[in-house]
Amino acid sequence: MELKDLDFQAGQVLLVDKPLEWTSFDVVGKLRNLIRIKKIGHAGTLDPLATGLLILCTGKMTKQIEHFQGQEKEYTGTITLGQTTPSHDLETEVENEKDITHLTEEMVKAAVNGFLGEIEQIPPMHSAIKVNGQRLYKAARKGKTVEVKPRNVVIHEFEITNIDFPKVDFRIVCSKGTYIRSIARDFGEKLEVGGHLSALRRTRIGEFKVEDARQIQDFIDAFKKEE
Repeated sequence: MELKDLDFQAGQVLLVDKPLEWTSFDVVGKLRNLIRIKKIGHAGTLDPLATGLLILCTGKMTKQIEHFQGQEKEYTGTITLGQTTPSHDLETEVENEKDITHLTEEMVKAAVNGFLGEIEQIPPMHSAIKVNGQRLYKAARKGKTVEVKPRNVVIHEFEITNIDFPKVDFRIVCSKGTYIRSIARDFGEKLEVGGHLSALRRTRIGEFKVEDARQIQDFIDAFKKEE
């Protein structure tokens, strides 16, 4: 069935491959305008600098958003070692650099062991978590420091897929609420050189895979008016 023929009011689950630099709400807004439906939302935010699988629900399927949010996620990405940034990704400028010439592939692969199973992590200051009613990223942009409590998350799999110093490619399977930027920060700290997340792609949510997702342009083409 073609996209334009789906019953969005009755409820649909849409898999979108989010483009780089789009916010999750940008995607929701675009599809809301294309489909012309008010009841639409996404099941799990992706940062603007991340790409990959975003689940959108329309109509009656919006009741399932919380269910989809709770499913495990899979990501691939890159950690750049020896450099830190305030946001723990490329949203902000590098502020500290350390020499990494002493690092070996064995040291990097051994560091993974400390991140498997249930771990405690502190969410990034540049995140949408609310503390005392305010989004953390808003406080961070004003230069304010807010105490953030650590949270427990579960890392089911953490695999180093390639090493080309200073860049380390990885694949992670994790629970709801895991911040991969925090993993990158903590991974760099464990190696005592610092690090930040320089690329991220969400490849799976539960049984939904990014290979089955559509590009934004697919939706534009399906709903554009005939000239």
